[in-house]
This record gives sequence, structure tokens and C-alpha cells, in this order.
Amino acid sequence: MPVPPIKNAAEHTESLKDGRTVFIDGTLAGDVTEHHAFRNSIKMAASLYDFQADPANAEAMTFASPTSGRDVNRAWQMPESYEELVTRRKALVLWAEQHGGFMGRSPDHLASAVTGQLMGLEIFEANDPARAKAFWDYYVYARDNDLFLTYVIINPQVDRSKAASELGNDDPMMKIVDEDTEGVTVRGAKMLGTSSIMANEVFVAHLQPLRPEEIDYAISFAIPMATKGLKVLSRKSYEAHAVSEFDNPLAYRYDENDALMYFDDVKVPWERIFVHRDPDMCRRQFHDTPGHIYQNYQAQIRLTVKLKFLAGLAHAICEIIGTIRMPSIADSLGKMAAQAAAVENMMWGMEAKGRKWGKYFVPDRHAVYAAQTLTQEYYPMMINTLRELSGGAPIMLPSSVEDLRNQELAAISEAVQVSSDGRLATDRIKIMKLVWDAIGSEFGGRHTQYEMFYAGAQFVTRGHSFRTYDWGKSAELVSTITDRYELDNGS
Repeated sequence: MPVPPIKNAAEHTESLKDGRTVFIDGTLAGDVTEHHAFRNSIKMAASLYDFQADPANAEAMTFASPTSGRDVNRAWQMPESYEELVTRRKALVLWAEQHGGFMGRSPDHLASAVTGQLMGLEIFEANDPARAKAFWDYYVYARDNDLFLTYVIINPQVDRSKAASELGNDDPMMKIVDEDTEGVTVRGAKMLGTSSIMANEVFVAHLQPLRPEEIDYAISFAIPMATKGLKVLSRKSYEAHAVSEFDNPLAYRYDENDALMYFDDVKVPWERIFVHRDPDMCRRQFHDTPGHIYQNYQAQIRLTVKLKFLAGLAHAICEIIGTIRMPSIADSLGKMAAQAAAVENMMWGMEAKGRKWGKYFVPDRHAVYAAQTLTQEYYPMMINTLRELSGGAPIMLPSSVEDLRNQELAAISEAVQVSSDGRLATDRIKIMKLVWDAIGSEFGGRHTQYEMFYAGAQFVTRGHSFRTYDWGKSAELVSTITDRYELDNGS
């Protein structure tokens, strides 16, 4: 059998024409690849596959599957050394650079999560060999087809003062309602299905803790997006409301469309179930394997690119409005540069401090969580700095690109939109429109919210940092000083 070529945009786009049930604005979307709310973001996501299929990029972006021989994205690779980890990371950086870090759930995110979990396959095998085999077989299938996966691992926000089992009839959360020899039937809702509209399959699990008795909720599986009974309820599309790419350059192309997923008596076959009625294993799937490390390592790789983008945007603003040489501006830009560089340096530190997990090489767990803790603070800080540096410039702009096609209005813009560095009025407007889409539009607001909470609330990431820090070494340093003196020899 001939080895398939590297997955490209055409292959991915065609795979989405599967009759999936997506709702938006009260109606069924139909073919999502052609729908005005999703088509541009789908084209962008698909273009990532064209990038990896380009002969100039193929070696950097792909590796040969050990089972099929097909060249697939390096996000599926299980590094066995520091060198392989770095090679894999460079591929993820190249992808992130294609979207400026604004696609938080690009295909490499879930590939990283699943790959990391499978590095701890022995955890699954010790728990349930049949479920372990199902998970391994699924990984091989997803890898060899270079699938775009999304996930839903959080329950809907209802009464957070109560556990799922205490909600009674008010419980909207997905749970097992039936099972037989063919599989398990689930019903209820999960979130946040970011990028689900452009993904091939959805990975369903529980990241939030479950009580021992909450076995009906304790399941992990993966199914195609077109599975019968799976209903995807998209949030408002920022892409659909983008005036043009010139006016909304980020929303027009990079809107991932988060979605609520409702499982309306969805039948999941046993060969797609990885954890079954086991609350503790739902936790272990993420935290006792390298899964949680790898998925958040990928997020920090992406953020290094995104923070560089924000720093570059801030620098461009200051060049345009002529403040670049002011000491106070240099102070602000210097701080942004330090924040962006700190995250990148921490990324390298994750790798340098990495260690073996069986035969695989895994980034340092605490370094990952430390970076998460800081980036939850850095991102809104950098957005606020952009606001301060730009002032009113991104607000007092032409209403749309149509103003620039009107000779009379274009002449006024030419006279008013003057840059200190000599760039054309249209180029100044282009930058300022980009600034506003990053900091002030609905798209920009969603991204600030996303970067602050995608990994959980701050107390969650700080808790991870607390649990994984080497407090013993810190205590030794304290003892080194205190052990040198006693009360009777003090002065």
C-alpha cells in the first residue's frame, strides 16, 4: 500500500464536510467550510497543513510515523532525548508564527496533550489493559491520519458551591446514562470546545476533580465531530462581524469559535473509551502522566510567539506616533521586552531542566507551571501597556476600508493620519486597526480572557506551582544559615 503524502489544506478542508451538527444564530450551519461565520478561520487552520506540506518546511515540520511511514506533524512525536524535544519545539514555533500565537487551540495543542498522556501508557495498563489498548490504538490512528483534535474537559458553570452529584435535576453535565456490549451512551454538556468547528474529532475527559462516588461522570473518550447526537453550539462569531480583513485583521482570520458541546444520547463504542467509571483515573490521565506537562508546554511555546507579537506591535506604535525616543516610553517597552524574553527563556529552561520519563524526554514540570503562573499576569499587563502607549490613536480611525476608497475621505485621512517615521497613511491605519483588534475589539477581549483562564483560574496554576516546587531545597538553604548558630553563642 502506498504511503499517503503529507496532509495538506485540501485534505483537511474536505474532511470537515462531514455533516456535523453545528448551530449558530439559531440555525444549523450546514457546510462549515463555506459558512460566513467560520470559513476564514477554517482556511487559516487548513493553511497550517499546507505550510507543513511545503517541501521547504516538511523536514522541520514532520517526522515519519513508525507504523504507517507517513510524514506527520511533529506534535505527535514522542521525544526520547533533549535534542528531539528541541527539534519538536522548533516545529511548533514555526506553526505559531503563522498565526502570531492567536490560535490557542491549533492542531498541535491536543496532539501534544494526547501524546503526553500516552507517554505514561503504563498508568493506563495498570488500571485497565483493555482501555489502555483502546487509547494506544486511537493515538496511532490520530497520529497516522494527522488529525486535528479539540477537547472538552470542563463542566458547564452552574452552581460551583455544589459537586456534580449534588445538583440533582439541575445537573446539565455530561454523564453515562446507559451501556451495553457495544459501548456507552452519554448525555449532557461539556465545554469549552475551542476550534471544534474546524477539528476532526473531540477528545472528552475530566480535568476538574471528581468525587469517588461520581462514577457516572468519570469517562474519557474520543469521537468524530459528525457523530450522531453530538450538537455544537457556537458562541457569537467575531469573524462573521468583521467588516474586512483590513478593519479586523485578527477576527477576520483567527477566530477559533469556542462552543458548548451537548451530547444528546451519544453512543460511544468501547474501542473509543479510555477511562470508564473511574474518577481517580480521570485525574491520573492528566497529572500522573506527562499529558498535562506537554499540553501546557505547547501553550507556553505558542505564548512566546504571541508575546513577541505584542512587543513588536507596541514598538511599531511608538515609531508611528514619534514617542520611541522618550525615556518613559523606553521604560515601558523595556518592561514588555523583559516580559516577552522571560517567557521565552523559561521555555528554554523547561527543556534544559527536562528529564527522562521511562524512555521519553519530558520538560520540567515546575518550570512549565511557573511560566503559566507568570503569563496569566503578563498577558493582561502587556495588553494594558499597549493601551497606554497607543492612547487615542487606534480609536480615531476611518470607520471602514470604504472610507479609503472614497476620494474625498481618503484625502482627509492622508492629511490626518501622519506617521513620524514617514510611512503612508494607509500603513499607519493598518497598524492601528491591528492594535485595536488585539486590545479593544470583542476578539481582543476574548483573547485577554482566554489567556487569563485557559489553564484555570490563577489559584489553580499557582497551586500547581506550589505542589511541584522543590521546597526541600529551599528548606535546606534556610537550615544552612540557622544551623550555624545557637542561643548560647549568639551576640
